[in-house]
Amino acid sequence: MSGRPDRRNTPAGPDAVLWDMDGTLVDTEPYWIEAEHEVVLLYGDHWDTEKAHSLVGHDLRDSARIMQQRGGVRLEIDEIVNLLLDGVIERVRQRVPWRPGARELLAELTAAGVPCALVTMSWHRFAQAVVNALPANSFRAVISGDVVQRGKPHPEPYLTAAAALGVRADRCVAIEDSPTGVRSAVAAGCSVWAVPNVVAVAPGEGYTVVGSLAEIPRQALGLDRRAAPARAARAGNGATAAASASAATARSQRRQRQRRQRTSYLALASLIVAGLGAALVLRDDSPPPL
Repeated sequence: MSGRPDRRNTPAGPDAVLWDMDGTLVDTEPYWIEAEHEVVLLYGDHWDTEKAHSLVGHDLRDSARIMQQRGGVRLEIDEIVNLLLDGVIERVRQRVPWRPGARELLAELTAAGVPCALVTMSWHRFAQAVVNALPANSFRAVISGDVVQRGKPHPEPYLTAAAALGVRADRCVAIEDSPTGVRSAVAAGCSVWAVPNVVAVAPGEGYTVVGSLAEIPRQALGLDRRAAPARAARAGNGATAAASASAATARSQRRQRQRRQRTSYLALASLIVAGLGAALVLRDDSPPPL
């Protein structure tokens, strides 16, 4: 799939990469849909796949409000949110459903020194459960739905993430999977790559749609350009090591020559001393002069 490419990032690459979580980093949308069905079954009227898909990418309180309106759920907003979170967290504890290539790409960005932030409308206690399953320092900032005033599609979550990293949003790449998340990232000024999962993302202005994380060009993430200095440094280190080895070999050979020369000098000196001694002995045995 493709859309109109966004070319706002400079050739130097982005200052940071901002990741959506549900559907982008982890394939948890099916977990949310299952939890929604359970809540509606216990406390509401009716829920279906179309209604569930309409919530993808939304702030959890907005989702709970829709469940009240369209699912007839007779609970308070935060009660609904916490029941949903409980259901999804329990499932994640059993198995974290990573999206294909997500952990590998995140690890490569981290190794290359590209700052990453997690930008999710899930609440902190769920986001932290996912972050805890990753290597330490994979994300330098975590922006969750309970720490912003206005959730996606408002730009606040992505603006907050960029500020937390000390960079400008228009110098960041955002990776999203839903139309709601894409609108949020585009509104914040990010260069956006959409990788649809549960819900389709139509091509549009300010973002590019691809079929998988692997299809995002490495240069768009700054990986090739950041990797080149590392490769050069490794090559330089190799050349330095080779030069050091060569110098060490030369020093060793020089020391060996010096030892051989000293041995030769000592042998010669021994011969001279022995010759002088013999001469003295002969001289002492000679008859005295008349």
